[in-house]
Amino acid sequence: MSTAKSTADAQSPAEEPGLKRAIGPKLLVLFVIGDILGTGIYATTGAVAGKVGGALWLPFVIGFVVAILTAASYVELVGKYPKAAGAALYTQKAFKVPFLTFIVAFMVMASGLSSASAAARAFSGDYLSELTGDALPPTLIAICFILLLAGLNLRGVSESVKTNVVLTLVELTGLAIILAIGAYAVLTGGGEPSRLGEFEASGTGYALITSVLGATALGFFAFVGFEDSVNMAEETKDPVRTFPRAIFIGVAVTGTIYVLVALVSSLLVDYKVLEGSSGPLLEVVKAGGVDFPHKLFALIALFAVTNSALINIMMASRLCYGMANERILPRGMGRVLRRRRTPVVGIVFVTVLAIGLVSTGEIEGLGDTTAFLLLCVFAVVNIAVLVLRRDPVDHAHFRTPTFLPILGAITALILASPLADRPADVYIRAAVLLAIGVGLWAVNKVVLRVRGEE
Repeated sequence: MSTAKSTADAQSPAEEPGLKRAIGPKLLVLFVIGDILGTGIYATTGAVAGKVGGALWLPFVIGFVVAILTAASYVELVGKYPKAAGAALYTQKAFKVPFLTFIVAFMVMASGLSSASAAARAFSGDYLSELTGDALPPTLIAICFILLLAGLNLRGVSESVKTNVVLTLVELTGLAIILAIGAYAVLTGGGEPSRLGEFEASGTGYALITSVLGATALGFFAFVGFEDSVNMAEETKDPVRTFPRAIFIGVAVTGTIYVLVALVSSLLVDYKVLEGSSGPLLEVVKAGGVDFPHKLFALIALFAVTNSALINIMMASRLCYGMANERILPRGMGRVLRRRRTPVVGIVFVTVLAIGLVSTGEIEGLGDTTAFLLLCVFAVVNIAVLVLRRDPVDHAHFRTPTFLPILGAITALILASPLADRPADVYIRAAVLLAIGVGLWAVNKVVLRVRGEE
């Protein structure tokens, strides 16, 4: 039996109910925006500033371009193959190498879990301290945080996505406050415009290039999320028509907001102050000269990182469901809670892994790990979209210009390379995760062989 077996063959309606199509066009747009916004901009802006200096806006401009290139490839592929498995499905169809398919799928899932763990760490950091002080153990808070989100995810996709809408509006409000503070500072002559052209690295040669690339690679963590939405394809109404607009609008809106927030942050706060905070946007509020309640903004930021974690837990569980249907994971991973029609085994599995990751690093390291893993996946996806041009389908769908995936693959590989000057612990963490993936792949192969299904 082929490991690339289709969803329909791997799981009949008599065995398990299908996922409920509950997401319409407006919900999907807000889902994409809410998935991209959140932990990255609220928690890692300071770390990006520490790498590049006052020219904080530049990494976000470059990251926006890279995100658009790869988003175009995802839009073509999800329109062509509207299934829940996302990058894993595209890799299998393009290269038909089960081992590569599993590694890509596991990297996507691991990236979602490291992102959720970064969000959990951000939740228990400076923003929460502004409200409660330092009395509560951060790790315990992070674990309880993940468990609560898993419970919401188990309840149902409609409830989860509607919660996402509320949290998205809250986090957009927080960023609007930052932009309003920036506008006030500019109109009243506040801020320090000269910072916008300052670079942390001295000179104009290799050190400057690696500084900008390193900042862009870390800042790219703020842009990840649009790829999560393709894993909701089987729960979206008319995905072939809905996804192109939703993804492009989502990336464009968030990219514009990010660049403006970066400009305001650098204008009002020295990059060394931003670097030293896990709640950098709170520093912007404090320095803005506007009497806005600091505790209220901290609460808004907590909602924002909650949204990021919720969506990443949702994505990872749906990816487990999709991989099980494609026989990349054991069939039991695709089991659905019959009453709620949510992927119960996948949710439990990813929740356990996310809790384990919470103790492996801080926000910056987990965020950089997320970006590194996804940049590797994005390179594969951009190549896959070109390979799959040889596999036409019988329905109309979006087709990206050929030069975009070529540029997407090149830029993703550059940002994933050592040129990005990321810490060694990021590569070590990614290597450990991949080793776990290889072990799981081997176990699944043995199970299939024993059952005579290989």
